[in-house]
Amino acid sequence: MTDKKENKEKQVTTGSFMKELLSGSMVSEKIILKNLGYISLVVFLAAVYIGNRFHAEKITRESTKLQTEVRDLKSEALSTSADLMRLSRQSEVYRIVSERGLGLEELKTPPYKLIVSRK
Repeated sequence: MTDKKENKEKQVTTGSFMKELLSGSMVSEKIILKNLGYISLVVFLAAVYIGNRFHAEKITRESTKLQTEVRDLKSEALSTSADLMRLSRQSEVYRIVSERGLGLEELKTPPYKLIVSRK
């Protein structure tokens, strides 16, 4: 007999719980108000977690973008250096001078050192 009463009480509480939840009277209950600090802490931590996630994704995107930019600049520097090395060869300099008609000639004899003695 006591088992039947307990089962009926459980059914009534389950039904009243849903009824209170849908009617909104549960918000005004002291159970919710007692746990308001805990609920606000959980909401604050969730907001911090979401904000931290967005910040980490932003940093990751910036890092990837900067790595791509560094790779592009390295390849550009390498190609510029190779072009400069090619243009600074003696044969290339002679060809450019002769194409532009500057009237310069290549030395046939090696340079020599002048020694000045002080008296």
